Amino acid sequence: MEINWLGAALALVAGMVVAFIWYQKGFIANAWEQLTGVTPERSRPARSRNMAQLLIANCVTAIGLAAGIAIASEATGNDSVGLALLVGLTAWLAFSATTLLQHNAFELKPAKLTAINTGYQLALFLAMSLVIGLL
Repeated sequence: MEINWLGAALALVAGMVVAFIWYQKGFIANAWEQLTGVTPERSRPARSRNMAQLLIANCVTAIGLAAGIAIASEATGNDSVGLALLVGLTAWLAFSATTLLQHNAFELKPAKLTAINTGYQLALFLAMSLVIGLL
């Protein structure tokens, strides 16, 4: 198995772009802020730490997806973009969506917030998988 390191690096960039767009004012950020109570003013003191955590988490996700895509590709003899997207969808469903759904349910978070956050994770996983699959 050979990890596509260039794909993982570019997937990291794609992941940061997805995060920027998803939580940009006027897109979904307004609803997210209302549901969480987190505003730019309230989050300003932790911005550097939060961005570092986002970068690290997206890096781990990109490498994990690149490894998963490499394993699936080797196992099936298929290196298509479709397979890469299937791996991303499967990883999102098996690890991200189910975990977030479980935590949000027990923390009594609104369903709309769960939809926003799982939607972001789906967009993230698919964008990263697409980039890796194209390379």
